[in-house]
Amino acid sequence: MDLQELSDRAEINDVLVRYTRAIDTGDWDRLDTVFTPDARIDYTESGGIAAGFAEVKPWLAEVLPAFFPKRMHTLGQVDIRLDGDDAEVSAYFHNPMPMDDGQGGTKVVELGGLYHHSMTRTPDGWRSRRLHEEIVWRQNL
Repeated sequence: MDLQELSDRAEINDVLVRYTRAIDTGDWDRLDTVFTPDARIDYTESGGIAAGFAEVKPWLAEVLPAFFPKRMHTLGQVDIRLDGDDAEVSAYFHNPMPMDDGQGGTKVVELGGLYHHSMTRTPDGWRSRRLHEEIVWRQNL
């Protein structure tokens, strides 16, 4: 592995962390440093939408806090397949989220799966031009 590949892998991992931190903290503008403006995002397996970034960003800002006021991702087993200025990236995730249980209390909903990104090198660094959220398991949803 040469220095450029090590650098690319570190930068791609940073994109994944920026994504989860933006979602977990509600820093929606931080998503601008994750996705290309023309990115396509598919959350249909978890009950969400599939659309372009311009539509998904405000949808996330409206829907996630309303149903899941607290969010906390954990990422693992990141697989990066580099091909010049493009990369296919898959990362395991675990996402527990407390929500109203409808009886005056809370319950913890958990999702486990993989984030599949198609990334590209841009003048501003690596960005995702496609995200597909694959749900492998869910609990309490």
